[in-house]
Amino acid sequence: MLIDNPRGGYRFLTGISPFSSGVVAAAGHEIVHATLGAYLPWREGFELIDGHLSALGRERQALCAIELRCPAPYSMPGFIDFNAGYIELVRSWDLYVGDHNPMARTNVAPAHHPPAEPVLHAFSYTVESADAPTTFVVSGAGEIPEATLDDNEIIRKGETHPEAVREKAAFVTATMGSRLAAMGVGWELVTTTDVYTVYMHEGLLEDAVIGAMGTATRHGLRWYRSRPPVIDLDYEMDVRGVRHEITL
Repeated sequence: MLIDNPRGGYRFLTGISPFSSGVVAAAGHEIVHATLGAYLPWREGFELIDGHLSALGRERQALCAIELRCPAPYSMPGFIDFNAGYIELVRSWDLYVGDHNPMARTNVAPAHHPPAEPVLHAFSYTVESADAPTTFVVSGAGEIPEATLDDNEIIRKGETHPEAVREKAAFVTATMGSRLAAMGVGWELVTTTDVYTVYMHEGLLEDAVIGAMGTATRHGLRWYRSRPPVIDLDYEMDVRGVRHEITL
């Protein structure tokens, strides 16, 4: 379900309590993507975001997506515990829309040079723009059905051979496509496609991802040798369509 967030200048696709499934700018607004030049502990990162938005004359509600990096994948109970603290901060910022957290999110564990604690990697926010194209961010998703945090539902759980990872990747690619469609956009508007896995078997992207991307392939595809945030998840993706990318 796509819900208006008029205070933030965007609409969001409902997800689970820690994050939405994606966000798309409302009329008269566009989404800007900002990457940090260096990691910050995630709570300090929110302070940086606050200062950045304030300098632009934007309210906190303009924040629409968060990208985190964690030291290692969590157990499912550990992930739920982390999310409880995250939700508490988001609520303290008065960002919720009714019972929904409207912000998109990606949270992965780098396989090389992981941070010592959960950190902020990047974020997205809305600005007013009279002539903006449609801009959006789709949350990261792994090989688990929508709206569940039950690790028993993981696709091909415990299997990392090529056939299993192709099935996982195809499932996640389809999730990206269904989220794009639910937000009223399509692959043709995607400018960035990110893949997170340590199991980059030969032919994986050709077999499970590239065919679905269509003309979005002209922008290429970025592979992060990273793990999804929960033990036993092996493949994650996120996508976005923006025209302004900045580094802070």
